Amino acid sequence: MSRIAGRFARVEPRRRAKQLVFGLLSDLPRKNCWTIAEWAGEATPDGMQHLLGRAKWEADQVRDDLRDYVVEHLHDDQAVLVVDETGDVKKGTGTVGVQRQYTGTAGRIENAQVAVYLVYAGRRGHAAVDRELYVPRSWTSAPDCCRAAGLGGETPFATKPELAARMVARFLDAGHQAAWIVGDEVYGGNPKLRDALEKRGIGYVLAVACSHEVTTGAGKFRADTLAKKVPRRAWQKLSAGAGAKGHRFYDWAVIDLADPRPGSRQLLIRRNRSTGELAYYRCYSPTPVPLTTWCGTVKRSALTRFS
Repeated sequence: MSRIAGRFARVEPRRRAKQLVFGLLSDLPRKNCWTIAEWAGEATPDGMQHLLGRAKWEADQVRDDLRDYVVEHLHDDQAVLVVDETGDVKKGTGTVGVQRQYTGTAGRIENAQVAVYLVYAGRRGHAAVDRELYVPRSWTSAPDCCRAAGLGGETPFATKPELAARMVARFLDAGHQAAWIVGDEVYGGNPKLRDALEKRGIGYVLAVACSHEVTTGAGKFRADTLAKKVPRRAWQKLSAGAGAKGHRFYDWAVIDLADPRPGSRQLLIRRNRSTGELAYYRCYSPTPVPLTTWCGTVKRSALTRFS
């Protein structure tokens, strides 16, 4: 906590922030301002709520301190950055960004607040290093609601891939490095995010839908159409990591994509050996890499996903 002590103007919020962090690290079955305050010996959640909603402290600088701390302790030259989102189910309508939307936390459309996170994953472990709140158009098109909730009245709308690009740029601009960016279909299907990553010279393995179209030397095809054209000899059996019953083996195939720009671009296809279910990934690397590298990157991203 001494690392972030200078980000607080007063001693009271600094001490309460320490209690909050310890409460989040505790074994409480449910963690919110009420339960953490009670765990810390406080009679009401007022202090915790004040810390998070009204107290003056440098939240973005604390974020940067945390990012530097994580990279320092988990440093890995082959680390990946995982972009993923998670939602908090809400009952009211006053929380910033809340609306009825899909959240993996509930597995369905609920009244929820959604945030996009950036996770640093290396051989020593993984931890979140950045976050951006997703503010839907229903909010950004209502300036009065934004101002009432503490946002600027001219808050611009940003898609989840745009928030992801913003966080990745912030990570790289701070002087840190990562070998790959990984994410699900929300991010893989966005050409602006892919272009932004390629311009930064950073590789990615991003999931795409079966209907996603790619261009090969033979023309433009849907991903699932190309999968049907892969000859039997092109599939390779490789492990996606160890599970409770041993290694989880899948069949993998890779198809080169046509693109005049520098770099290596492929469509990676993973096939479940039991069910035949297929998963598709857009891959990019500044220089060619073997299939095992793509598979290993997918494996690492699966270990760090949020709900």
